Order: sequence, then structure tokens, then C-alpha cells
Amino acid sequence: MYDRQPLINKAATALDKKAPIGPDIDLGQFEQTPVPHEHLDDAGLLKLPEEEKQQLLMAGVDVSERERGGTFFQKDTEVVHCKSKQEGIEVIPIREALEKHDWIKDYYWKLASVDADKYTAASEMNLHNGYVIRALPGAKSIYPIQACLYLDKQGLQQNVHNIIIAEEDSELHIITGCSTSPHATKGIHVGISEFYIKKNAKLSFTMIHNWAEDMVVRPRSVAQVEEGGLFLNNYVCMKPVRSLQMYPTTHLVGENAVARMYSIIVGSPDSEYDVGGRVYLKKKGNRAEVVARTITNGGRIISRGHLIGEVADIKAHLECKGLILKGGLVYAVPELEGHVDGVEMSHEAAVGKIAQEEINYLMSRGLSEDEATSTIVRGFLSVDIPGLPPQLKAEIDKAIELSEKDVM
Repeated sequence: MYDRQPLINKAATALDKKAPIGPDIDLGQFEQTPVPHEHLDDAGLLKLPEEEKQQLLMAGVDVSERERGGTFFQKDTEVVHCKSKQEGIEVIPIREALEKHDWIKDYYWKLASVDADKYTAASEMNLHNGYVIRALPGAKSIYPIQACLYLDKQGLQQNVHNIIIAEEDSELHIITGCSTSPHATKGIHVGISEFYIKKNAKLSFTMIHNWAEDMVVRPRSVAQVEEGGLFLNNYVCMKPVRSLQMYPTTHLVGENAVARMYSIIVGSPDSEYDVGGRVYLKKKGNRAEVVARTITNGGRIISRGHLIGEVADIKAHLECKGLILKGGLVYAVPELEGHVDGVEMSHEAAVGKIAQEEINYLMSRGLSEDEATSTIVRGFLSVDIPGLPPQLKAEIDKAIELSEKDVM
């Protein structure tokens, strides 16, 4: 059994001393007491009430599980459904992994820092659960694994820690949908994620958020990519949220390692988003791309990107494009940092509005003004993600389609 006490002691010290980045949140206003729920039987997610199924659909979750290689479902603090349907791919609640598997000590809090801020500290001080998803050496995903972190209890602070491992020569595809129940309006999700992409492995990780209007969301994630590895990290959030703040970091530590980060965000009135991504390119042949598409309908969006080239013969590109439809703020913060001769890095940032001539042109082709605007918005949000499996591309397209009315 893994001894967490030294980490808990370290987190306790950090909780009072570390000020968080971004808007401060009083964690004392949320409950952390464990919430019991019954485990789902073999029927799985199909046993859930119809209104909950609809919430999960909006977060990219397939309740039938037919086209999923496995499922992890955590409701509040309790894991109620967890299974893998494919040989060579493991899906384990992290508390179970900490109790039963010695190898977890090589990954738990090895990339993320428990004392980074008060949110990381809180997640360790009162860990509820989370998942470990691992593709064994040479294993290839047939269908994506799905994970869902679901908040049902009003005013709850959900603390999770996730570890994702793509072992050497493996291929792993994950879609994680985070959501609240129809009646839950307020809470906070604190999620720590550590990604390990081993030599010549491929990991695609697609996250779709479907939170409530008064939700606070604080993900903290760090990834490490070894020689010849590929990490695709996709993020979609097109629903209202009170405050979302995250800045995932990727370290390319092997030659010819590649990271691509794509995000699609729509900001609603009174919502605040502080998002972005940072990639360290540390070895010859590293490649990185950070692409963001943001639309505000009255929300406040800060879109960050930071590329650090530490050696020669690396290439990286940063692209932040924002569209203002009905007021609000889009603040693009692109950063390029080259440390030696021979780095090749570029960035493109733009914030604007829909051009009236584009609307007029589409209206001349028979569309109404709303239809024309919708067509332009859909094209703006359509991001070509190289190497994304068709099933995951379809999930992103579905999320955009289902949320189109909210965008307008």
C-alpha cells in the first residue's frame, strides 16, 4: 500500500502558504464530506435517469458504451462504474491502485507538484478518487476509453487525481466528459492529471466540459512525452461556467517527441475563463502546436500560450484566435521563448468580430442572418486536428452541434 502521509504533510504546509494563480476561491464555502452512491450493475450507465443521460451526452459520454473500450464513472466522491473491455488496457480507480499496486509510486505526484497551489494541496489532503488508465506495451485502442467525473450534490468540492500512461509502442485514446446533474448549480471540481507517454507511444486525450453556471473548475495537469511519442490534448467547453482556470504543461523529453494542444471555448455572460497551454521542447526534433479558438457572448476569456525552445532543431507554432459576438473580453497572451540558435517558433493571434460582408454574402445565397452567422461560427470553431481518430473527431463535432444554440 502506498504511503501518502508525507505528501499529505507537504500539502498541509502548502495550503496556507501558496497563493493560487488567477482569481482566488474560498474553498471553505464548499463541502468535502464523502457522498455515498450505489454502484451500477452490468447495465451500466443505461440505468441512469433519462435527464442525467442527456447531461452526459452533452459531455461526449456514450451511455450505451457500445463504441467505448472501457468506462470510468465517478459520481460526486464515489466510483460507481469502472471497467475495461479491451485486453491490454487497464482502468482502475486511483484509490484502488494506491492500495494494491506498487508500480503506482513511480507515477503518483511525479510530474505535478502537490504544493503548487492551494488546489493541488486540497486534492491530496482530501482525495476522493479519480482514475488510472494504462495501455500496456504494444496495446492499441480499438475504441476510446471514456471517463466521466460527475457532480450531483449541490455545493460539493470534488477532489480527484488521474494518471494516464501509454506504455512503449502503445496507442491510447481517451474521451473524458465532466458534467453536473440537471439540478446541481454550484460546486467546485479540483482535478489533478499526470500523463506519461512512453517511447513511440501515442495518446489522444479529449476533454468535453458540460458544467453548470455557478461551477468553479480548477484542473491541474502535466504531461511527459518520451522519444518518438505523440500527445494530442483536446479541450472543448461550450457551456456556461462561473470560473475555469487551467494551464496544462507538457515536457518533451525525448528526441522527435510531439505535442499538439487544441481548445474550443465559448464564453457566456458572467463566465470567466483563464486557459492555455505551455510546452517545453527539450530535445532535437521536438515539435509542438498550441491552437485555441475562443468565442465570447459576454464572458471574459484569457487565452494563453507559451512555447519554450531549449535546443536547436525544434519547431513550434502558437495560434490564438478570438471572436466577439455579443460583448465581453478576449485577451490573447502568446509567448515564445527561444534559448539557443536554431529554434524555429512562430505565433499568430487575432481578436475580432464577424465581418458584415461575410454575412451579406451568405444571405445573398439564401440564408437568413441567423443562419449566416451560425455558418460562420461553425466554420470558425472547426479545427483540423491531425491524427485524431474519426470517432473522437465525431465527438467534438457533436459537442459543437449540440451547443450551437447556446453559442448564438
